[in-house]
Amino acid sequence: MKINRLELANFRNYESLNVNFSDKVNILYGENAAGKTNILEAIYMCATTRSQRQSKEKDMIRFGCDEAHLRMIASDDISERRIDMQLSKSKGKGVALDGQPLMRAGQLFGLIGIISFCPDDLSMIKAGPSERRHFIDVEASQTDRLYMHNLSSYNKVLAQRNNLLKQVSVNKELLGTLDVWDEQLVEYGSYLIEKRAEFIEKLEQIAKPVHKAVSGEKEDIRLIYVPDTQIKDFKDRLFMNRERDIMSTFTTTGPHRDDIEFEINGKNARTFGSQGQQRTTALSLKLAEIELVKNISSKAPILLLDDVLSELDRNRQTQLLGFTQGVQTFITCTGVEEFVMQRTGINKVFKVGEGTVT
Repeated sequence: MKINRLELANFRNYESLNVNFSDKVNILYGENAAGKTNILEAIYMCATTRSQRQSKEKDMIRFGCDEAHLRMIASDDISERRIDMQLSKSKGKGVALDGQPLMRAGQLFGLIGIISFCPDDLSMIKAGPSERRHFIDVEASQTDRLYMHNLSSYNKVLAQRNNLLKQVSVNKELLGTLDVWDEQLVEYGSYLIEKRAEFIEKLEQIAKPVHKAVSGEKEDIRLIYVPDTQIKDFKDRLFMNRERDIMSTFTTTGPHRDDIEFEINGKNARTFGSQGQQRTTALSLKLAEIELVKNISSKAPILLLDDVLSELDRNRQTQLLGFTQGVQTFITCTGVEEFVMQRTGINKVFKVGEGTVT
């Protein structure tokens, strides 16, 4: 799928926007806070129903307005698809595909593969475990609808179990009801553990040669999935930790506490890696994602590069831009640098001002 057109009404700083894109490389340039990232956010929202910035939906509605409307037209060699989305301060989010309302947001996943890369992603290696879990969950959900279903179900059961723990702390008679939630937590959580292990293994196979090239043949990378618990031990650990969970009113065991470790030449990149090595690792992971999505879906994903080129040196820029060949790409920057123009064979350039795009 390639994105043909985006229409916005009262979204972020855009009162009204209607813009057509190239199916190859699109550059959006302008001053900081002009609205470049908002366009990428709208594209990501339409493809996944979520913000890559993890923003609240009501915060995306233009100041002084009650609703925002998004429409994205995408197509492949066979058909054209229309995604409509309504954000409201008083009602839930509404999503429709080709004019038909969707009951679940997950119905959109897999239609348009999309990969977002922003400066914050460069700090994923040294950030907390939640950032790395989010990285796995977003990409695994796009290639496996059952993963998204199990992740959503797990999070709901986890919230209900945590709420029950608070009640049990003041009413011990409710203790027996934890068994029901434990069974469901193990069911959904076991799927996540299994699929996360598979995802990391596949990603590592692709990331190894990519990282080798990006680092100038100097570094070997290793991805290590660190589950909080093994599937076979999950149920027993939940039972053994009940008293601790009740005291903390929080579930202390499960895939919501998983992590990933990255090793460069046998050393932990988070602890011992330089800032340059950590950035190279994050870049390699993003480039590997592109190839992984291609391998799984047999289709190139959409690539969103949000002001990331300015954060990379020339060598890393070259490696990144080399992967845009055959991939519809959206690049935001403050200026159209000669280097970018030479390397990508730009197809469309947009100047973004205060709520305007020309």
